[in-house]
Amino acid sequence: MNAAVLERRVVTRPMPGPCPVISTGRLVLRPHRMSDAASIAESLADFQVSRMLSRVPQPYDRQDALDWLVPRISGDLNEWALAITTGDDVHIGVVGIELRHGLWHLGYWLNRFYWGRGYMTEAAGAVLERFFRRMPETKLHSGAFADNIASLRVQTKLGFNIVDASQLFSLSRNSMAPHIKTVLDARNLRFSSRP
Repeated sequence: MNAAVLERRVVTRPMPGPCPVISTGRLVLRPHRMSDAASIAESLADFQVSRMLSRVPQPYDRQDALDWLVPRISGDLNEWALAITTGDDVHIGVVGIELRHGLWHLGYWLNRFYWGRGYMTEAAGAVLERFFRRMPETKLHSGAFADNIASLRVQTKLGFNIVDASQLFSLSRNSMAPHIKTVLDARNLRFSSRP
């Protein structure tokens, strides 16, 4: 079997099981519920959050959140999209891993009022650790707009390496913007929830 066929089989392998529940020191990451729509809409209606994401329109409302939630709750997608919640089950963001263009991608966002507390590194790190335990030979791709220094810092802390830079269209900005592409494999993950 040639290398191209083998690589395609590895890349297109389905997600390893349903969306898990993952607990960290301060957070619970869980599958989404329809009741999360209002919190998602409130977070993504904030242009300071949505401008850092490529596929989120502005304005963003509850119907947009419901449209996003339905396929994830029904299990129609081959991805993990975990709600980031605090101890009182308040939805404050999302960490997701999805197959796009034949490559596994990590994406995430956090409500602006929770920025600067280390929540995203904690949440994304826990998801990556679980993912790589199940799919250790997989490379994960991610990235951030060049003006999203905090997101690039999260990726650096977790062990991602910069591999490219290009222009990417941002739906909320309605324009192209400089984008940094990153990649991570299991050997380079710098997060451990184990003591």
